Amino acid sequence: MGGDSDPMTQAPPASDADLDALERQMDSWLAAASAANPAIDAIERGLQDERRWYVRVHGEEKEVWTIWFTLGQRTLHYETYLVPAPEENQAHFYEHLLRRNRRLTGLKLEIGPEDAVFLSGSTPVSQLTAGVLDGILGSMYAATELIFRPAMRIGYASKFRG
Repeated sequence: MGGDSDPMTQAPPASDADLDALERQMDSWLAAASAANPAIDAIERGLQDERRWYVRVHGEEKEVWTIWFTLGQRTLHYETYLVPAPEENQAHFYEHLLRRNRRLTGLKLEIGPEDAVFLSGSTPVSQLTAGVLDGILGSMYAATELIFRPAMRIGYASKFRG
């Protein structure tokens, strides 16, 4: 087909100055989001040479969880640990997650270290705004609330009573 139209690979990499400015904007946007949103419990930064933020969130279905934001030259990557690998009903568990994955917009479910399930996504830095960041936070919250409890009921049926 006629070439690559993915905005994440088409945009030139951000310069160090652009990334420094975006880093300051992320700090400001996250501080404003934290002040306005009682579900955000804390925001921490990565190591000094990292452009990374850890946003601790209080949910209803999953009581406490963290979104990791990593600012790269082309994208802002975000992810959260959703559930551990299932101890039982593995086929049903993964089928359930695949069906949920199909309905996610801007996010995806993936298997990570120790077969744990993560929820992740990325957006081009060229499109990053306070509104986009707010949408990411809202989407991550909604997806975690929707997926966590049913996944735990399936993968830990004999232990999970929630």
